Amino acid sequence: MKRGQLAFLTGTHIVNDLYQGAVPALLPFLMSQRHYSYTAVSGIALAASGLSSVVQPLFGLLVDRRHRGWLIPAGFLTAAAGITGAAMADSYPLTWLCAALAGIGIAAYHPPATNQARAAGGQSQRAMSLFSVGGTLGASLAPALVTLVVGSYGLNGSWLLAVPALATALLWAAQGRWQRYRGHTPATAATNRAAAASTHRDDWRAFGRLVATTVAWSVPYVTVTSMLALHIQRDLHGSTGLGAAALTLLTLAGAAGTLLGGWLGDRHGRMTPIRTGYLLAVPALAAVAFAPSVGVAVTGAVAFGLAMFLPFAPQVTLAQDYLPTRPGTASGLTLGLAMSVGGLAAPALGRLADAHGLRTVLALVLGVLVLVLGCSLRLRDRVLPEPAPERLPEPEPGTERPEGDPAGPAGAPAAGGAVPGGR
Repeated sequence: MKRGQLAFLTGTHIVNDLYQGAVPALLPFLMSQRHYSYTAVSGIALAASGLSSVVQPLFGLLVDRRHRGWLIPAGFLTAAAGITGAAMADSYPLTWLCAALAGIGIAAYHPPATNQARAAGGQSQRAMSLFSVGGTLGASLAPALVTLVVGSYGLNGSWLLAVPALATALLWAAQGRWQRYRGHTPATAATNRAAAASTHRDDWRAFGRLVATTVAWSVPYVTVTSMLALHIQRDLHGSTGLGAAALTLLTLAGAAGTLLGGWLGDRHGRMTPIRTGYLLAVPALAAVAFAPSVGVAVTGAVAFGLAMFLPFAPQVTLAQDYLPTRPGTASGLTLGLAMSVGGLAAPALGRLADAHGLRTVLALVLGVLVLVLGCSLRLRDRVLPEPAPERLPEPEPGTERPEGDPAGPAGAPAAGGAVPGGR
C-alpha cells in the first residue's frame, strides 16, 4: 500500500465531497432567506446531484481511454465555484445553474481519484475505505462549515466556502513532481487493460445488478440528507442548530461505517458488510421517519448513517473487479453515482413533501430501501488476483530518475542492492 499517495488522495476527497455535502446544508438557508418551496429546493438538489449522476459515467469513459489526473483538482475547484455561486446568486435560475456546475465538478473528480486510490491500495478493502471515508468526512464537515459561514456572514459571505478548495489546489500544485512520475501513463494504462482483458472478462450482468443496488441506495440516502434538517425543524420543532447537528452526526456515523465496512470486508469478505449494512438500515430509517421526538430521530439518523456506509467501499472494489478492463467506468457508475443519482428523484419527492409532508416522503423511501436489501442479496463476490505493480516510465538517456524511484536501468535494483530514496 502506498500510504503517502493514499493519504493525499483522501485529503482531496474530503475537500471535494465537502461541496457535495454543502448542497443539503444550504437548503434551509435558501428556504428561510429566499422563501423557496420544497419543490424549488428539490430542483436545486436535482441540479447538483442528478446532473452529476448523468455526466459521471462519461468522465469514467474518458479516464479509461487516457489518464487525466488533472481532473482531480479541476473537479473540486469547479465544485467550489459552483457552491459559492449558488449561495451568492440573486435569482433562482442562476442558483440552479451554479448548483449544476458544482455537480459537474464533483462528477469529474471521482473516476480518476478512485482509480488512483485503488492503485495505491491494491486489493485492501481498508485502503479503499480510507479513501472513501474522506468523502464522508467532507460531507460531515459541510453542515457545520455552511452554518458557521452563512450564519455569521449571510449568503453573500459564502465566498469563504471556496477557501478549502483553493488551499488544496495549492498543495496539489506542490505535488506536481509526484504527479509527473505517478507511474500511470496512457501507455501503461492501455497495457494493463489489455492484460486484464486476456485473463478476466468484464462481467456486465453482475455489474448491472450492483449498479441497480447502488442506484436504489442513493434514493433514500440523498433524500434523508436533503430533508433530515427540515424534518427536525418543521415536524419535530427542533432548532436550526439541532437540524445541522443531526446532519453532521449522520455523516460522521457514515464515516465510521465506511471504515468498519472496509475492516469487515478484509476480515470476512466483501459480501458481509454489504448485506449487513442494508439489513440494519431498514429499521434505522423507520426510526427517523416515524420518530416521536428529536432524540429518536437523531438516534435513528446515526444508526442509518452507520448502516448505509458499511457497504460503500466494498461495493467500489467489487465494481472494479466486475469490470477489470474499465475501472474508470466502474468507479463512475458506483462511487460517484451512488452519491448523486438520488437527486433525480428529488423534484417529485419535493412536490410530494409540499402536498403531504416530509413524513410521507421518508416512509416512501423506506420502501425503496427494502428493495435495496433484496438487490444486495443477489450480489456475488468476484476476487481477482492483484496485478503486478506498474513500473515508472524509463527516463530519457542522460536524464535522472525522479527522487525515490527504486528501479535502476530496465527496472533492476540499484547497484549494490541499495534502494535510492531509502525505500
